[in-house]
Amino acid sequence: MELNLYDTLTREKRVFIPLDPANVRMYVCGPTVYDFAHIGNARPVIVFDVLFRLLRHLYGADHVTYVRNITDVDDKINARAAEEYPGLPLNEAIRKVTEKTDRQFHEDVAALGCLPPTVEPRATDHIAEMKTLIERLIASDNAYIAEDNVLFSVPSMKDYGQLSKRPLDELIAGARVEVAPYKKDPRDFVLWKPSKPGEPAWPSPAGINAPGRPGWHIECSAMSWKYLGETFDIHGGGIDLVFPHHEDEIAQSRCAFHTPMMANFWMHNGFLQVEGEKMSKSLGNFVTIHELLSGWHGVSWPGIVVRFAMLLTHYRQPVDFTERSLDEASIALRAFHFFASRTAASKPSPEFMDAMADDLNTPRAIAELHRLQKLAKIQSPHNSEAASELTANLSLLGFDIGQYDSEWLQKQVAAKRIGGRTTEIERLIAERTAARSKKDFKESDRIRDELAKMGVALKDSKDPKTGESITTWEIVR
Repeated sequence: MELNLYDTLTREKRVFIPLDPANVRMYVCGPTVYDFAHIGNARPVIVFDVLFRLLRHLYGADHVTYVRNITDVDDKINARAAEEYPGLPLNEAIRKVTEKTDRQFHEDVAALGCLPPTVEPRATDHIAEMKTLIERLIASDNAYIAEDNVLFSVPSMKDYGQLSKRPLDELIAGARVEVAPYKKDPRDFVLWKPSKPGEPAWPSPAGINAPGRPGWHIECSAMSWKYLGETFDIHGGGIDLVFPHHEDEIAQSRCAFHTPMMANFWMHNGFLQVEGEKMSKSLGNFVTIHELLSGWHGVSWPGIVVRFAMLLTHYRQPVDFTERSLDEASIALRAFHFFASRTAASKPSPEFMDAMADDLNTPRAIAELHRLQKLAKIQSPHNSEAASELTANLSLLGFDIGQYDSEWLQKQVAAKRIGGRTTEIERLIAERTAARSKKDFKESDRIRDELAKMGVALKDSKDPKTGESITTWEIVR
């Protein structure tokens, strides 16, 4: 099977051929731990977890290395620490913020069904590697020292800008986000800067006496080099990182190691909106993963449902994250759960693998799940090829269907649709059951009609083991 992936650098879909099939290597930019991760942050975590699973399936789990970093030194972290813990020394406050945020991030992504990466380096543990790269760039005249800053000289790299392919005026505009009179060129970017009093600080690279701290871009170059080498197979992240972050990573790494490339493939997931609008705190639609899992629009959505909703859209396309997409995901998973929870997995179906090999075409892969589910209805649900393939396909996408409580979610969604009246429904059903046991069928019918007006349909049956009457319910409107 040929795996085809879209490369942002070349703007084409190409056959993926590992540099070393015995050691397939992927780096993905991870979180800056200053705040709880929002659902936009969840998208690359889920997308590249799916790719990680697919690569493990194709090349063997022991032959794939996935590195996702933690940025724990950053201006945003400093600002949040000073805001939340104004009475503490800054370094102590920073530790509290990063520890809390890091812990919540890992709990959230685990709930989304994501495997831990092979290596998860923290920036502050790799200052030595950053300084080594910076000193190499100074020695090769790709960087210079100015007022205790070290800056990368963009004009020293003749083909700078190949990833984003932006015109010169846009590159300059992007560089001028941080205006500094000591820059030789407005596009030059910081590799190392002096620390302010109380901020995290380390001994600076050679030629600078004042203590300082790294710039953001050099962190990922250093950590990818440490664990994956000078060149590797795949570098991933959100589309918002193409410029300047990934563009600057390429410049640093290629100039430090004198290589024609940093990564063989550059992969980027598209933007995320919420209910058709850009997510922002000012619009009131800013949603964290934790909020989704603990209660959004009246429902504590299971991570498996959030994951499925994300994969309904191809990873390179913009995704509109809506309550309706979560409903759609929960309905589909309930249907799959009936068969997959009863059947052992076989091999993934050929149609499913063809979809995944076509640049992770998850919408087409999910269409194959629906095809198999319909076919499994015709075959025996306990022993059918379709159900076994459905289970295998779901597993490869990261869905542990056996742990999915579809009945619980049905009641959660029902509660949302009727304004949180689940307790009232359960009470009325209990009263109806009592009336039926007394053969008060007039009262039983009255309660059934009352529930019907609420949009609740009842189904009476008998427990196959005890023979006792049982009543289940669902929302029909």
